[in-house]
Amino acid sequence: MHGHIHQSNNEQMMLILPFLLLIGLYIFAGVSSNRRYHSWPLHRYFFWCFGALSAAGAVVGPIANQAHMDFTAHMTGHLLLGMLAPLLIAISAPVTLILRTISVKWSRRLTRVLKSCFFRVASDPVVASLLNVGGLWLLYTTELYMAMHESQVLHVLVHLHVFLAGYLFTVSMIYIDPTPHQRSFLYRAVVFIFALGGHGILSKYLYAHPPAGVPSGQAEIGSMIMYYGGDAIDIALITIFCFQWYKATRPRESSTYHPQVN
Repeated sequence: MHGHIHQSNNEQMMLILPFLLLIGLYIFAGVSSNRRYHSWPLHRYFFWCFGALSAAGAVVGPIANQAHMDFTAHMTGHLLLGMLAPLLIAISAPVTLILRTISVKWSRRLTRVLKSCFFRVASDPVVASLLNVGGLWLLYTTELYMAMHESQVLHVLVHLHVFLAGYLFTVSMIYIDPTPHQRSFLYRAVVFIFALGGHGILSKYLYAHPPAGVPSGQAEIGSMIMYYGGDAIDIALITIFCFQWYKATRPRESSTYHPQVN
């Protein structure tokens, strides 16, 4: 079908190294920051490692190699790289850990960057949704899908976009790390519903209208993976979002409630 891009053993080793390095750096940062602050939670290490390995699984190994010839494998990789890995990495609170680890001077600089106009626009749920879901529509309904399998550079850029857009979308919906430009829960909820709709409609569209060069059988299975697999990850995201909304409103409710004591 496509694919003239195949990873040799040496290439696979080179591709897996950055992910292993990121895992090592995160663990080192967590342990070293414990000297100045309370212990970094163990579950955050787990989420970071699992998230990094999920992303790695999409770009190196059997799924990545098969994805060039099989749309179902490609879509499995898409879920790992664009949805599961961003969610797990967001929950691991990497920005908070960086702020704990670096010096005060660098922390202030990083905080200024996060407060910048660029991040205010990029982290808006509408912009993040357009980059994420809109990017997928562009990938699968144009010649881009075929082109990425013919060009190594384009292949890397598309995968990088899928992860970064997925992460940006996730952190625009749930606030785990410090977020200078916060939006209301209602605003995020409305945008979230439209984004879920856009993702769901795309998966149904692909079921009936496969990308160029994709056999209909593969397109049907791949679109079902996108639809049901995406739903499973979205349920986790929705659960976290609703829990945060409940926590944010609960103190206000309790403060207005004064039970009578007889």
